[in-house]
Amino acid sequence: MMKRMFTATLFVAISVNYLVAQHDPEIQKSYTKEINKLAKEKSVERAFAIIDELEPQSQSDLILLTEIEAPPFKETKRALKYKEMLLEAGADRAWIDEVGNVIALKEGTKGDRTVALDGHLDTVFPEGTDVKVRFKGDTMLAPGIGDDTRGLIVVLTALRALEQAQIELEADVLFIGTVGEEGLGDLRGVRHLFEEGDLGIDSWISIDGGAIGRVNNKGLGSKRYKAIFKGQGGHSWGAFGVANPHHALGKAIDYFTKDATVFTSHGLRTSFNIGRIGGGTSVNSIPFESWMEVDMRSASPERLNDIDRIFKEAMNKAVEDYNASGVKGKPIELILEQIGDRPSGELSTDLPLIQRAMAGTKFFDVEPSLTRGSTNSNIPISLGIPAVTLGRGGDGGGAHSLHEWWINKDGADAIKLAMLVTIAEAGLDKNKSITRR
Repeated sequence: MMKRMFTATLFVAISVNYLVAQHDPEIQKSYTKEINKLAKEKSVERAFAIIDELEPQSQSDLILLTEIEAPPFKETKRALKYKEMLLEAGADRAWIDEVGNVIALKEGTKGDRTVALDGHLDTVFPEGTDVKVRFKGDTMLAPGIGDDTRGLIVVLTALRALEQAQIELEADVLFIGTVGEEGLGDLRGVRHLFEEGDLGIDSWISIDGGAIGRVNNKGLGSKRYKAIFKGQGGHSWGAFGVANPHHALGKAIDYFTKDATVFTSHGLRTSFNIGRIGGGTSVNSIPFESWMEVDMRSASPERLNDIDRIFKEAMNKAVEDYNASGVKGKPIELILEQIGDRPSGELSTDLPLIQRAMAGTKFFDVEPSLTRGSTNSNIPISLGIPAVTLGRGGDGGGAHSLHEWWINKDGADAIKLAMLVTIAEAGLDKNKSITRR
């Protein structure tokens, strides 16, 4: 295990140095040739045609899944239905693991490697949100319809097409619906697969984001905290002068934003945001608790650690200075709860998976664009395991809002791309596929 961790760390370090030097990576001719040849295989052409034929069912599946709520940490109902759909699509077997991930297996003819194709089950919307799909012309509107319910449909339909075209692959392929990708879920589903699971995943393909074209081979790391300031509270008049958590929080924001602004004004891009603030009981009460939630991100693991240190130092200094300012009673107590920790990382564009993703994208007459994002791929990327995130296709917008929308504009191409890259990575068993056709 230690050897694998060391190799992964070394791999990521080499990859980072490589990407700093390589500004305009090219698609190697051997992979363009491989993808073009693979796409002309009779069985693959048949699978492409099946995806087109499945468009009405894919839309029905999208509506069905979108209208099953999947709030953070409450994805079970959708997971049960998705497992059922994967089995119906032709998976050899399917199960739900300890944390709620849905995993379906298509066994390979060799089974010496494992490739995963993933979409995430969860949405950002709380329980009770109206998720009914509405139509405005050819536009579908509903919270979560794109992010990432459409990603789940890409995974599901790719499996349907492989099975109906009777395509056999050399490697085992896992079709996965993960929990906990959004917000405070902190990638808990994919984290479990790689840190606790025993599936031995060798290549990871996530479907998330917008139109095809993105080839996300870089993980945007983030650290998130809930800073809680506690005091004794009291009446605004009768207890005036008692330490006020809101006042301490205000000082903490001032200290942090000043230092963080200086830090982020230079070097590799790094960001910070105070997204939520709360606490207090009434306008005439000194609060007994104040809190804020803070998000920090960076392309660099080192700079992410640096701004993390700046944040903690600012919080502690603010509380110390406030408590020393002559306030009465019980001093303010600071509690820092880490509520998110997504690792950074970058993978070399020389990796076969990245090359295949770029060549596959080009096959559909779209110019590939290497991107950095915060997706399920962050975890395998940080471990040096080949991973990429591809777009869900179509045209959409309003992600994370109640007015999210999606239009099926060439949406089938995203499914074909995901399937083509999966076949290339898993290996097409031509003899077995021909036998079954």
